[in-house]
Amino acid sequence: MEKLLVANRGEIAVRVMRTAREMGLQTIAVYSEIDRDAMHVRLADEAYLLGPASPAQSYLNIERILEIAGRAGARYIHPGYGFLAENASFARAVSDAGFTWVGPHPDAIDAMGDKMRARQAMIAAGVPIVPGGTEQIIDAEGAKAAAKKYGLPLALKASGGGGGKGLKVAYTIDELGAALSTAKREAEAYFKNGAIYAERYLENPKHIELQILADKHGTVLDVGERDCSLQRRHQKLWEETPPAVSPRVREGIREAGIRAAKAIGYDSAGTIEWLVSGDEFYFLEMNTRIQVEHTVTEMVSGLDLVREQIRSASGERLGYDQNAIAFRGHSIEGRINAEDPANDFRPAPGTVTTYREPGGLGVRIDSAAFPGFTIGSEYDSLIAKLVVWAPDRSQALARFRRALDEYVIEGVPTTLPLLRQLCDHAPVMDATYTTSTLETFAATCHPERRADARPVEGHPEQRAVSASVEGKRSEAISVEVDDKLYHVRVFDRPNRAAGARKPRRAARNERASAVTGNDVVSPMHGAVVEMPVGEGATVTEGQVVAVVEAMKMMNEIRAHKSGTVSKVHAQPGETVESNSALVTISD
Repeated sequence: MEKLLVANRGEIAVRVMRTAREMGLQTIAVYSEIDRDAMHVRLADEAYLLGPASPAQSYLNIERILEIAGRAGARYIHPGYGFLAENASFARAVSDAGFTWVGPHPDAIDAMGDKMRARQAMIAAGVPIVPGGTEQIIDAEGAKAAAKKYGLPLALKASGGGGGKGLKVAYTIDELGAALSTAKREAEAYFKNGAIYAERYLENPKHIELQILADKHGTVLDVGERDCSLQRRHQKLWEETPPAVSPRVREGIREAGIRAAKAIGYDSAGTIEWLVSGDEFYFLEMNTRIQVEHTVTEMVSGLDLVREQIRSASGERLGYDQNAIAFRGHSIEGRINAEDPANDFRPAPGTVTTYREPGGLGVRIDSAAFPGFTIGSEYDSLIAKLVVWAPDRSQALARFRRALDEYVIEGVPTTLPLLRQLCDHAPVMDATYTTSTLETFAATCHPERRADARPVEGHPEQRAVSASVEGKRSEAISVEVDDKLYHVRVFDRPNRAAGARKPRRAARNERASAVTGNDVVSPMHGAVVEMPVGEGATVTEGQVVAVVEAMKMMNEIRAHKSGTVSKVHAQPGETVESNSALVTISD
């Protein structure tokens, strides 16, 4: 029996393995030291240790992955998304080693992997792009010249990556220098490529994706569009199909998308992203891999996109034409992340203590979570994807609300309560939302407040799941009043009987114990990427004094007051604990 190795972890590894099993393939998992008990390891036919938790020593270790593939006798290597999925060097190494790469050919990855080159290719193919340049911005003067040419606000973007990383927006000329510096820093940290280009920043567009499917025999088909506009930090939280766009836009991006894919000889599943403003649409980028949100496309098309990826990689023809792809109903996906929406979506690593999934007609869960599942700071914050299908959007929203109410995750704060509130937000209900909607809404709503005492109808236990509010311990208890059951959320409930032994407090970083009112502290466990201030520097309130990376997010830590830096406690490359002092500011 042939074998497929998944060079990834988490829910996407589980997702790929399930299709592989259905196709009669044996599955091979690879894992880091902290993923020994992970779901993808449990489900695989074979599993092999990569190395320590650090991605560089595990899921990004090309040599080790290929060594394991050879040892296990794999035929296929599927990269999932993230990590090495869009690494052309890895794709070439897989093929050169005699394995079948489940993805597009490396030249297509190269063509779309560098955003400046991708824009040049799209211009050549006659595909409309966001107004902007195709050359590297070297310094602040170059950024000012771009602003003069393309206008403000101006987006400064990493050429070597995407997903909101290495992207900064300047609204004024004075902001250009700092925005360029920050974009370069993130681009270097995430992509080892500090090249930045500029394009006009469209403030309130819709972010629409087109799913492409192609084989190695010249067939290129579209599998419809998705609306991915509900984002925080330029990263998606809610996706749905079909999107609320005009027929002109729908027809236009389908035609332009197929033209774009053919221009680079694309031969796998892929996604072309567009910004839509009114009836105008612009190419943004192409993702040469399976997308996180491919699920909603599968729900309305009936196609298994991972199966089609594997078939294409094997050299098979798709065997059908555009007319054979029929779309039915409406589908919505919500990303359940370990993040605190009430605190600027701060990553929240920890252990899931309770985990209960919803079910019923038209409900799909893609997850690798379980009670006791530990979310480490080394990887992204995704816990699960909740996907629903219904005959129309109104029923899909109702089903999504119901499923969110049933979903219970305890132990870490999650995006569940925010997603539930979004269901009743007017721009979401009428599908007029844009890329600015979510962050504006999240800044004013407070999901915790949904946990008032209420009757059992509507599953209010879900609304009491938030891990903490203002540092207080909370939990839901059940109370009967006049034979009616209520769930009540209790703060600071004693966790021991009178006279019981006080639980031992977990050890803390020594530096954290010395935190004072003059210290700027790290709000999370993470790696220090940059310390832009030194001892003796004068800082103003709100100035960035450190950048800490946690769960694939760059977090700018700002001074809480003005003064002089009297001590620097951390250095770039060092790992710090939550509440550890980074710098001390004296008056």
